[in-house]
Amino acid sequence: MKFLEWLFEGSLWNSRFVILAAVVGSLFSGFAIFYIATVDVVYLAQHTLHYADSGMTTEARKILHDSTVSHIVEVVDGYLLATVMLIFSLGLYELFISDIDQAHGSRASSKILVISSLDDLKSRLAKVIIMIMIVTLFEEALNMKMSAPIDLLYLGGSIALVALALYLTHSAEHGAQPQEDEPEEGAETGDEH
Repeated sequence: MKFLEWLFEGSLWNSRFVILAAVVGSLFSGFAIFYIATVDVVYLAQHTLHYADSGMTTEARKILHDSTVSHIVEVVDGYLLATVMLIFSLGLYELFISDIDQAHGSRASSKILVISSLDDLKSRLAKVIIMIMIVTLFEEALNMKMSAPIDLLYLGGSIALVALALYLTHSAEHGAQPQEDEPEEGAETGDEH
């Protein structure tokens, strides 16, 4: 009976390696999006070389300017999405398979890539997703045609909501961590009573 229990528990524990499919898939997706965004940057750079053409009219230059800004926002959006996939892939690996020794041992590594819990992973992903949403809102605002005064009110309201979301995210992050100079609650201060 002990052998069956040992065999079942070992199989159950090793079933976590199925997460490698999600790790590899997320990593591949991130690389694909990095590639697509980089190709977009190359074409964007080639396209903007015509901005200084002397034969270009002011109207054509304005159209090129607006489309360039819109494409830059799309590229930023692509890189942010690729970053989400990278963080997700590394986070899943660290949570389910093993710690990444290079990430923990290197002083130069970014702490955003070191994931210690599921809440940590969700928090990191949420921050990047909020940035993607802000960039998408910015892109839509660039293409928005103001046809009525209410449109301006909608734009102002969306900007205010984005600012509120950033404020709440920032205050939640810094409110949850104890200050470095202050002792944590319940920690001994060394004072004798």
